Amino acid sequence: MEVDEESQRRFLKELWSEQFTKCEENKGLISKIEKENIQLKEEIQELEVKLQEGTRGFQIKEDITETKLKFASVENPENDSRVLNISCSFQVSSQIPYELQKGQALITFEKEEVAQNVIRKGKHCVEIENEDVEIVAKPVPLNSGVRFQVHLEVSKMKVRVNEIPDELPEDQMRDKLELSFSKSRNGGGEVENVEYDKLARSAVITFVELGVADQILKKRDYPLYTNRNCHRVIISPYMEAHLEKYQVFAGVSQRTVLLTGFKGLHVDEETLEDLIIIHFQRVKNGGGEVEVVKCSLSKPQIAYFEE
Repeated sequence: MEVDEESQRRFLKELWSEQFTKCEENKGLISKIEKENIQLKEEIQELEVKLQEGTRGFQIKEDITETKLKFASVENPENDSRVLNISCSFQVSSQIPYELQKGQALITFEKEEVAQNVIRKGKHCVEIENEDVEIVAKPVPLNSGVRFQVHLEVSKMKVRVNEIPDELPEDQMRDKLELSFSKSRNGGGEVENVEYDKLARSAVITFVELGVADQILKKRDYPLYTNRNCHRVIISPYMEAHLEKYQVFAGVSQRTVLLTGFKGLHVDEETLEDLIIIHFQRVKNGGGEVEVVKCSLSKPQIAYFEE
């Protein structure tokens, strides 16, 4: 079978065109992958920088409710250095806020199994002002919270000095601090070491003898003499604190149930709360002993959960 030259040329041209198209498609795909790789590398670098910045000088801000403290145990010091510091530890757990929307209510039972039974039943018919209102019981999803331990040591040999005037070179100011805090007539004593931070205008003074720091801390301020000038600097205890066992947790409340379906009711919140308690305290309604009920009819409200 003979093939003329024109057919050969046409076949080769079509074959070349097909291969060229595939080659261009592959080039475009490779270029796209390369661009995505470059973008991913840049994102990884940015995240690494943010991670380094975040862990440098890492701080945690949590609103801690005021509470009374009590001594749980007494420890005998293992060595003399323990006597030089006052040590204490705290276990801290944050409160978790939950925004209660209009037409909703939260009910907390004494027992978990009661709350779970109410949730499993789902729909409930509650009599409110001689009218049967259908409501829905749901779990309460909570945002994440944190727990951690704070270990604090208050030095009996050091004091912190703040509001130091910026009028002398660093070496000279360090010498002036040592001289001023060595004066016994002002309650000072022999200084072992001075750590001066010129930028922060603060310093840490370490004394040789026990009791000097306590004597100075009885005053709110202390005289600092610099080139015939006398400045009053602020004194505060020197404390070292660090965190341990920092954990983030999240979950669902086991004893509290979210109730929805109260929109449009012409009743005050206190009355509605009483009616909800009456209904869910009855065993025949699948309820049990109720600890607290909180309703939101006129505007959203914030409820706080503890671990």
